[in-house]
Amino acid sequence: MPDTALPEVPAAPASRRRAGGFVPLPDGPLLVLLIGPAGSGKSTAAAAWPQADVVTTGAVPGPAAWWPSPGSTSPRELHALVTEVEGRLARGRTCVVDAALTEGADRARLLAAAEGYGAPPVALVMGTPLGLCLERNAARPWHRRLPGDTVRAQYARTRDAVPGLRAEGFARVEILHGGSAHG
Repeated sequence: MPDTALPEVPAAPASRRRAGGFVPLPDGPLLVLLIGPAGSGKSTAAAAWPQADVVTTGAVPGPAAWWPSPGSTSPRELHALVTEVEGRLARGRTCVVDAALTEGADRARLLAAAEGYGAPPVALVMGTPLGLCLERNAARPWHRRLPGDTVRAQYARTRDAVPGLRAEGFARVEILHGGSAHG
């Protein structure tokens, strides 16, 4: 798979635009989904928020044997993640989800939670080049490393998802380049 850039994000619908940019998001809790393959910099981006606002699938207890395949989110893991997100949103807290979320069905469960609690959902897509994702993944400790084919598949699903993220229901979609919230 070529190391291509992610596609451009389609313009926001007229209801979400104003001269000079987006309509500001309302005050209150947000649901921020960090979307991208292993090694793309999601955890680095998550570090821009208070640690208490960040939820990760890595924090869900249980053996890796529950995973249907490396790099995917198991139903049990996703249920625990959605439950944690709902609890935080119910308490009026912003919630930043540090997980690959390359599958539309996984994002849909989280988007439904955001809608149920009136929290605008924001997609921050990691625009890190595939080669750098593979390099970072290879440098991880063995127990956190995914097969290269899995990272490539996550990258392809992320790339393919970008044009449709607004239609999924995100209030804002941004692509972060370099795997960092700061640039």
